Amino acid sequence: MALHFTREELAQRQRKAAKKIADANLHGLLIFRQESMYYLTGYDTSGYSMFQGMYLGADGALALVTRSADQRQSRLTSVIEDIRIWPDREGENPAVHVRDMLERYGCRGQRIGVEYHAYGLTAQRGKLVDAALDGFCDVVDGSDIIRLLRLVKSPAELDYMRRAGALADEALNVAIRMTKPGEQVGAIYGEMLNVILRADGDPSASRWPMGAGTEALMVRYHTGHGPVGANDQVQFEFAGTYRHYHAVLMNVILTGRVDPRHRDMFNACRDALEACKEVLRPGHTVGDIYAMHAKVLSKAGYDGHYIKVCGYTMGATYPPTWMDFPMIYEGNPQPLEPNMVFFMHMILLNSETGLSMSLGETSIVRDGPCEAICHAPRELIVN
Repeated sequence: MALHFTREELAQRQRKAAKKIADANLHGLLIFRQESMYYLTGYDTSGYSMFQGMYLGADGALALVTRSADQRQSRLTSVIEDIRIWPDREGENPAVHVRDMLERYGCRGQRIGVEYHAYGLTAQRGKLVDAALDGFCDVVDGSDIIRLLRLVKSPAELDYMRRAGALADEALNVAIRMTKPGEQVGAIYGEMLNVILRADGDPSASRWPMGAGTEALMVRYHTGHGPVGANDQVQFEFAGTYRHYHAVLMNVILTGRVDPRHRDMFNACRDALEACKEVLRPGHTVGDIYAMHAKVLSKAGYDGHYIKVCGYTMGATYPPTWMDFPMIYEGNPQPLEPNMVFFMHMILLNSETGLSMSLGETSIVRDGPCEAICHAPRELIVN
């Protein structure tokens, strides 16, 4: 079997989740997030793009409803024993097969949580589930039960996070070496990804935002990249990924003559990142990180040029995004605990001047100073 955690660790996660389900006064939880399935059972697939659902009972019962295309994948990558196949054919309603699974586990008339916040459970599929369970059981939103358990990483998870961080550092070295006038941004992208895959890493859950010139003001992936200019700014946001665990780095590399405003922006981002790393420890909240980010960048004169989120938690995620909750935004009350992992990014985007600057890296929360698992440059990179 292609398990990346011991059976004992997976069983322990299931027991913790079952207790949380019971504490929420639920008979069981219907799970639709692929991240949750991977976390609890090792199940590893891209098949969540189609309909599938897993059940975990407060008593520890475990079952999966999926398609025939994932029948073997679910057996080879997970510890799930009860795997049920809903048939691909015209007019078939997979939610009915989920209800039949729940009937088998005594869920009729019970209170059942549903992991509604899942990319695989589209609005249409969610309506199918609600309709199938209407009158069968009482349904409540259970989207946060497994998400909150996933926040604090085990030693094995942290080992994967550190390996992802090392891959991110290797990719950064490629970016620094290749970002020169005349080089195609796409070629840099390809070589950065190559160094990760050659080391047994994975493609990341997000497409990397990269761009030169005015494209450096965009922090989302877009199609159509040109060459690096003679006097240019190139925005990088990328992840080293290992066993689906992500460590993200972010920075801007300049070419040619340095605009003094670029240097000032870099210094502000560096100061803000260092200040936020001091906050990233128990005794603070996620919102405290954002408050420090805003304080430092505003004091440096960049009020109105930073975005309203400065990072998010990291872990094992699947497409379409490596971003996970909690997000680092104003007032977020989530307490910080040891062995949580966060990507903190300091981003300045000035639409008036056309200048962009960023700096970000991923760190583990510790009882004392946080542990950076990848390392953004502390000096402005100019080629």
